[in-house]
Amino acid sequence: MSVALNQAVTRPAQGGDRIAAIGTRVVRAPYRRPFQISSGTSTELISLVVEVETAGGALGVGETTPMTAYTGETLAGVSAAIGEHLAPALIGHDPLDRAGAHLAMDAALRGQHVAKAGIDIALHDLAGRLAGWPVHALLGGRVRDRVPIAWVVGLGTLDEMAAEAADYAARGFRHIKVKGGHDPGRDLELVRAVRAALPADAELCLDANEGYDTTTALPTLARMADAGLSLLEQPLPHWDIAGLARLRERLDVRVMVDESMQSPQDALEVVRRGAADVLNIKILKVGGLHRAMQIAAIAEAAGLAVKIGSMPELGVATLAALHLAAALPGATVPADLVGPLLVEEEPLAPRAFATADGSVAVPTVPGLGHDV
Repeated sequence: MSVALNQAVTRPAQGGDRIAAIGTRVVRAPYRRPFQISSGTSTELISLVVEVETAGGALGVGETTPMTAYTGETLAGVSAAIGEHLAPALIGHDPLDRAGAHLAMDAALRGQHVAKAGIDIALHDLAGRLAGWPVHALLGGRVRDRVPIAWVVGLGTLDEMAAEAADYAARGFRHIKVKGGHDPGRDLELVRAVRAALPADAELCLDANEGYDTTTALPTLARMADAGLSLLEQPLPHWDIAGLARLRERLDVRVMVDESMQSPQDALEVVRRGAADVLNIKILKVGGLHRAMQIAAIAEAAGLAVKIGSMPELGVATLAALHLAAALPGATVPADLVGPLLVEEEPLAPRAFATADGSVAVPTVPGLGHDV
């Protein structure tokens, strides 16, 4: 694990306890083994820690992870977006006005959800610390004391993936997600191998990461459903909402969207088109907890379930996702909060995830509950 030097952007505060400085630093943690999905392979988890400080000295800590193979954003680009555009737009802003902070960030820079999420998480941590409340209390309260989490199996050989799935099911993880997407036929064999290795009460999800096309994948996907697949995540390209709707109509398996759903507007379109049963809400992907709550409200109104996903991230952003999953009644699909468990040494919140055994306890201390 390595930490880069702090880089801060500071402007004069403008009266009261206003935002006075926003700084970032890079944190790197090697994966226990390379984490591979259909769009690329990573050997280390690289995160940007974001610190928001008020004129009165209060501090909130956030985190964001520009997973380039997934989002197309780079560490340098996210750092520049925060330092050159978003931080100057927020200096002097009321730190408790999180909705207003998003308006200011959107006015300063279009898109850049990953960068905005790091600041959003820091503002929620700061607000919780100032109020003496855990972040889930800021989100409406806690409907569960422990959040069930899924285990995510990266790409590998069939034997390796089946063995890892069985190992973590034995440790208490009752929802296993396996990565696929290169070849539907090979993924069918993967589903059969993993399903045979799992206990009967364990759910199996396949994440194709946009790897299939609607004209050729349907027969194979139907066989996966027959083989015991419980949940199918993003089988088609993010733009093919019509194709996802057709698959959902024809398959006897729940369909979940991820890459197709990166904003409240995307969520609304997915609902209108009947393209999913489950929305995968990744805090970094959608721009932070504020936007995530808006998407969750759309899902609730439409009667859809929610999974709280992961890029993955290290401990601070994973804690933000944990608080969100605890606060949402509709977050009934086990969350993908495994980033801290995939690395050799978790540098930001080691205590929070030290005893994860298929679920994680929700912190009750003020803020997010990290060790930064």
